[in-house]
Amino acid sequence: MSDELLLTRPLITVTNLIWSFDATTSSVQLLLVRRNQAPFEHAWALPETLLRSHESADDAAIRLIKDKIGLDLDLTATEQLATFTAPDRTPGERALALAYMTFLPSMPTLKPGYGASEVAWFTLKRFSDCDTLQNGRHTFTLGGATPALAFDHDQIVATALTRIKNKLDYQPNVLKILGDTFTLKEARTVYAIFLKTTPAAIDNSNFRKTHAHLFEEYGTAVPRQSGRPPKIYRLKG
Repeated sequence: MSDELLLTRPLITVTNLIWSFDATTSSVQLLLVRRNQAPFEHAWALPETLLRSHESADDAAIRLIKDKIGLDLDLTATEQLATFTAPDRTPGERALALAYMTFLPSMPTLKPGYGASEVAWFTLKRFSDCDTLQNGRHTFTLGGATPALAFDHDQIVATALTRIKNKLDYQPNVLKILGDTFTLKEARTVYAIFLKTTPAAIDNSNFRKTHAHLFEEYGTAVPRQSGRPPKIYRLKG
């Protein structure tokens, strides 16, 4: 093999999994875009951008959020997930993906940006044998023999789900999708989704005790109905 082939420099893309929470339906949401360019024209995918020569990957991840949904965020809203380097992950010219995760406490109005014909929030549904992303018009089953999303984005989502689940008991950054404060019921709802169970199956008292090193009591929620209002909590640190 020639030195030229051995030293081929791949493109570098930054891919961002943008998570949020729909309080109306108590569901975890993931942002997807419909591509309007080759490769995978018309396919749904995670938002991504090419890394520019003058910027770091962290900066590109933040710029991507600005470009796709018009939000100015700082680096505290985003964390690195993993790097995906399989030679065949993209058709044609080789491209590596630096994947990030962003946790938004609200679901802003969406408008497709450059390279996308549509952008939409998809509800994450987790079952014993599969994971799906649904938004009413589309249902994507992840991890099947035929990928549901463009490129290797099925694998990237699967990696993110595993990472979030594994960090629930020591660094549950995913709770940032609930905002600065949350009730234990809201936290249990998010945990239940990633643990593939129901909020009712997570005992509230035991949950509070076993997560006291992660959450701290912050006050009382504004009462919306008669009865004792629930306490609200926030992440420590």
